[in-house]
Amino acid sequence: MSVPAPPSPAVLGNRPFRLTVPPVSGVLRPRLLLTGVGVALGAFLLFCWGLTIGDYPVAFTDVIRALWGSGDAGTVIVVQDLRLPRALVGLLVGIAFGVSGAVFQTMTRNPLASPDMIGLTEGAGTAVVAAVVLGWTGGLGLSTLGLLGALATALLVYALAWKGGATGYRIILVGIGVSWICSSATNFLVARGNRFEAEAALGWLVGNLNGRTWNQVDSLAIALAVLLPITLGMGRWMRTLMLGDDVAAGLGTPVQPVRLALLLAGVGLVAFGTAAAGPVAFVALACPQIAQRLAGTSSPPPLVSGLTGALVVLGSDLLAREAIPGTELPVGIVTGALGAPVLLWLLIRANRAGSGG
Repeated sequence: MSVPAPPSPAVLGNRPFRLTVPPVSGVLRPRLLLTGVGVALGAFLLFCWGLTIGDYPVAFTDVIRALWGSGDAGTVIVVQDLRLPRALVGLLVGIAFGVSGAVFQTMTRNPLASPDMIGLTEGAGTAVVAAVVLGWTGGLGLSTLGLLGALATALLVYALAWKGGATGYRIILVGIGVSWICSSATNFLVARGNRFEAEAALGWLVGNLNGRTWNQVDSLAIALAVLLPITLGMGRWMRTLMLGDDVAAGLGTPVQPVRLALLLAGVGLVAFGTAAAGPVAFVALACPQIAQRLAGTSSPPPLVSGLTGALVVLGSDLLAREAIPGTELPVGIVTGALGAPVLLWLLIRANRAGSGG
């Protein structure tokens, strides 16, 4: 009698692995890996496509050569000096917002938790608009002011939500209230400013990639180079927080220090992103949920969420530039139009699950 062969594992099933040198063990997730590669490839194609658009059209192949400094000298100048900063800011802002949203949604165990919803982008925006309208920066750049505004808002939310610890649900409720306070302060500052100051502030508040320069690229790239490894390095603790505070503490996770560290890392990402391009709506809310469903994971994967954010911002920027001939819409208008249905869908799901209030 023949013995039947054991069933073969699923092609995209998770596989544990263990290495002797270096002593590393973990789980290989092929679907997550393939999703990340696919999203990264899509973001790269949109990145290059955006560089072809302008008053001086450039072929896609010429853009690829110009990125490496080869080809026609005029094309290289147009691509590298005039168009590349805008594309890089869109790429980096999408990564920053996507990773930040994944951090907050994992930390609070709530898909509705994002910097948009708990006041962080509004706090950063209030600080920057105050500098634009009042003309006072204290010798600080807009990136620094945005960081300080978001950090102050985060600490206020964390302090008000503290009651023997800061749970995710209290952070969300307090954050919504603080968000409205910051929005009211921003509206007051815009109304108080003169016409030109108000126009400059409103153009920035929508979320805009027009006129980006290498200054925004440099500050945002440095912030990501520092904060992204820190955030990814806390990935194991992030996953244990998804199990609840008691279980996480039982597994050896220092719950409150980790939550505070994740809060500060997420604040830094969203603050520098907001200072570079304004509060681009719904990217931090929607992209982690999209990435989680594409990758089939139990929580939003931070890196894939960041790549999805880059894909969404770059794609939205293309739509903003091409939707109405002769007009360049702010990218935040497009992301808001695309992200609002995602928010409604999440609210419906939360209500059906009995967790939507």
